[in-house]
Amino acid sequence: MKEEQIIKAYEDAKARYVALGVSVEAAVEKLKNLSISIHCWQADDVIGFENPDGELTGGIQTTGNFPGKARSIEELKKDLEKVFTLIPGKHRISLHAIYGDFGGKFVDRDKIEPKHFQSWIDWAKENDVKLDFNSTFFSHEKSSSGYTLSDFDPEIRKFWKDHLRQCRRIAAEIGRQQGDPCIHNIWIPDGEKDKTVSRIEHRRLLKESLDEVLAEKISTDYLKDCVECKLFGIGSESYVVGSHEFYMGYSIANNMTLTLDAGHFHPTETISDKLSSMLLFVPEINLHVSRPERWDSDHVVILNDELLAISQEIVRSGQMEKIHIGLDYFDASINRIGAYVIGIRSAQKAMLQALLEPTAKLREFEMQNKNFERMAFLEELKAMPWSDIYNYICYMLNVPVGDEYIKEIQNYENNVTSKRV
Repeated sequence: MKEEQIIKAYEDAKARYVALGVSVEAAVEKLKNLSISIHCWQADDVIGFENPDGELTGGIQTTGNFPGKARSIEELKKDLEKVFTLIPGKHRISLHAIYGDFGGKFVDRDKIEPKHFQSWIDWAKENDVKLDFNSTFFSHEKSSSGYTLSDFDPEIRKFWKDHLRQCRRIAAEIGRQQGDPCIHNIWIPDGEKDKTVSRIEHRRLLKESLDEVLAEKISTDYLKDCVECKLFGIGSESYVVGSHEFYMGYSIANNMTLTLDAGHFHPTETISDKLSSMLLFVPEINLHVSRPERWDSDHVVILNDELLAISQEIVRSGQMEKIHIGLDYFDASINRIGAYVIGIRSAQKAMLQALLEPTAKLREFEMQNKNFERMAFLEELKAMPWSDIYNYICYMLNVPVGDEYIKEIQNYENNVTSKRV
């Protein structure tokens, strides 16, 4: 698009929103300052760099074999740097513990240290991004029983408690060096495929394990711990120890951030409806925005109804500062950089639509019991020219406008990723 077309379309769109009482400038500024935590694992199919042979031992399922995945930290960083040039704003990178810089040597999970992530910290500073962190409780021989922090074997529990301790210390050091709290997410795959008798025993052990590790107090200036729930997984269809009810209770009892993943609930459940409840009881919420297709399949995020509903609830709550938006998906069947950019841009577009909503007017209709008017406005908003506002933001921040990013990704594939053999 030409410069004059972008600006004229923006001015026309702005006039229409102003007529509804919306401050477009305020919405644009909020979106520009919205940092999304971008997951590192889309570019390499959740392989990580723990094992020199680059093989997972189970626990995560990625489908597809599209050529060009990142095979090293250097390639992963290069891919992320390319992504930065195709999306507006300054964002965060979410690392898993298996993505450390281990120098080609095997370092077991209970022995990882901040030094193994120093190159990531330095890289983040050079690229003006912040880092978040995730403990990695899957893809390890000591998780093969289906249990980690809730295993009946005390030696297995000790190993994973030590891993969690090290992860918290790594995240805290990241937060100290970047001058901004590192969000550290705790998710475990514990559960069973079939009927389970010892449900309360495993959950009691999980509580004891978490209590023991989290007893080490670390300043929230550096570290923000959060716990992530799940309904079921492959191999844990019948029982998941860390259920929504477990972690909802745990986060409330410990005044702790709760992570809600869009793919971790029954297909008829939506996390958009859970936000307004949890905000009343927990200090902050961490979101893993994903797209389930029939199960927790972590499809690439697209601009669908649930993504928009999540964004609307974030904005309508008036507590955006308490909600951290992160992405969690991986697709090895398509261009991985393209998957990144589609997902990030979709999340931004949904947030922009929510920010451009005349919420005060809609609430006024509710107070007056004018539900027809509320419905009519909500329907008309769907056809408003929000995309012209988004294109203008991209133009102002010097990133591709509209579909221009597609050619950029194709060129990167031709010149970079296609040569990885």
